[in-house]
Amino acid sequence: MKPMAQMAMVMNLDKCIGCHTCSVTCKQTWTNRAGVEYVWFNNVETRPGQGYPRTYEDQARWRGGWSVDRKGRLKLRGGGRMRKLFTIFDNPILPELSDYYEPWTYDYETLTTAPVQKHTPVARPKSLITGQDTKITWSANWDDNLGGAPELTQGDPLLKQVGDKVKFEFDRTFMFYLPRICEHCLNPACAASCPSGAIYKRAEDGIVLVDQDKCRGWRMCVSGCPYKKVFFNHRTGKAEKCTFCFPRLEVGLPTVCAETCVGRLRYIGLMLYDADTVSEVAATPNEKDLYAAQRDAFLDPFDPDVIAACERAGIPRDWVQAAQNSPVYALIRKYRVALPLHPEYRTVPMVWYIPPLSPVVDSLRNTGHDAEDHGNLFAAIEALRIPIEYLAELFSAGDPAPVDAVLRRLAAMRSYMRDLNLGREARPEIAAKVGMSEEDLYDMYRLLALAKYEDRYVIPPAHAEQAHGLEELATDCSLDYDGGPGMTGSGPFGESSGPLTPVAVENFRMLQERQTADTGAAIEGAGRVNLLNWDGRGAPDGLMPQTNGGRHRK
Repeated sequence: MKPMAQMAMVMNLDKCIGCHTCSVTCKQTWTNRAGVEYVWFNNVETRPGQGYPRTYEDQARWRGGWSVDRKGRLKLRGGGRMRKLFTIFDNPILPELSDYYEPWTYDYETLTTAPVQKHTPVARPKSLITGQDTKITWSANWDDNLGGAPELTQGDPLLKQVGDKVKFEFDRTFMFYLPRICEHCLNPACAASCPSGAIYKRAEDGIVLVDQDKCRGWRMCVSGCPYKKVFFNHRTGKAEKCTFCFPRLEVGLPTVCAETCVGRLRYIGLMLYDADTVSEVAATPNEKDLYAAQRDAFLDPFDPDVIAACERAGIPRDWVQAAQNSPVYALIRKYRVALPLHPEYRTVPMVWYIPPLSPVVDSLRNTGHDAEDHGNLFAAIEALRIPIEYLAELFSAGDPAPVDAVLRRLAAMRSYMRDLNLGREARPEIAAKVGMSEEDLYDMYRLLALAKYEDRYVIPPAHAEQAHGLEELATDCSLDYDGGPGMTGSGPFGESSGPLTPVAVENFRMLQERQTADTGAAIEGAGRVNLLNWDGRGAPDGLMPQTNGGRHRK
């Protein structure tokens, strides 16, 4: 046994309202620089739909992820080393800009400088690539709120797999939102595809990063990633991807997308796994067994043998405790309501999803039946085969049984808790029908519906002895501004990247203190106060300029 720690995320799709706050805050934090205008480390898709980039799930076309050969060995769909060597200067399996979208701005100067005239001036869209007038035809979520529209669903690769009959009935069934980030896989195809060895998994927490100094811009990682969550910065000539906000995690803060999520649908926690079994799990012969194989491969953090192995492997004791308290572990292993996204890609993804129950409830309510009664809900789940089949294509390699089991647990929780909230006697038979105890149903309800900040994000901070190494990693992988650390020298397009600037863990510890303080936290030595933490009462030090006598000026 070789235990390792992995930061993971679970998203409850029943709570996503498609507000895109996560996408915007991630954009402002990580991809607001030149060369990455089209890049969205976090995006929210409307399903059914074509996704971003367009039809990224069609692996017959993109050949991302892994497959198993006749001998049961894993191999990249895009080909091994020899194939990559022959196509290294001409990689044909890449999305074009039209598959993403041509980023644009508007000619605001026309609005601000136009003279008085009879008609209102128009700010035409301008391409951020060419600077010329452009026509907007696609974007990161062009099919937002149009899930099920025939002109869009025709391009959905999953609906094609389910069948034409399902497609025509499906567009009247439901629509839901699917937030996506990098999966930070245990068996990342992007890392295996990189000829330069620039993509790697951190041993401390399993986050997959791109070493900007080693990256040579071959873009094989873009082809190898089946989720298409590795992007190319056309200005610096480097690959970039979601970093899971590792500087924040190192001080116990959640990712930006989770911190700002309006629906509070994201959960972050630590998972323990046996590194020696990853290849075996990824090479599971039957695709429909991949979900169960990965779920059962996670180690039990309460097992004394696992705890002893973690101590021998140097995993800190507080990290093991964090794994025991992890909401992600509870949702994946204990309650078994979270499913991986496309396990058939065999990358062993670590961002899991709770499939939406609301479409079933809404459809049942529209018929005039009691949508909260467990008998009606169970019957509706059996009758609505189309949504389950579509969800199965997303989360269980086409096997509807795991999705059906998850929806039944969610339906049982909803019915059981309604009786309690209305003052009725609890019905233990509801929990028994889904193989759970009443205590488990209640605990699952508290986690999904009432969990506080510290319950949704159980993130052990990095240890002081790791600070120096983590600071060096931050220097290699930082994407915090144009020409930032890790982008020294001139790129293939002649762009200078600026000097190295270390990113210290201590800076993010100061950020954590300011964000979690209950009172106005003055910034030491700066004579300033963090207004975000000021309640408006009194005058904390640093709020007003000081006079020579030490009093505030009026």
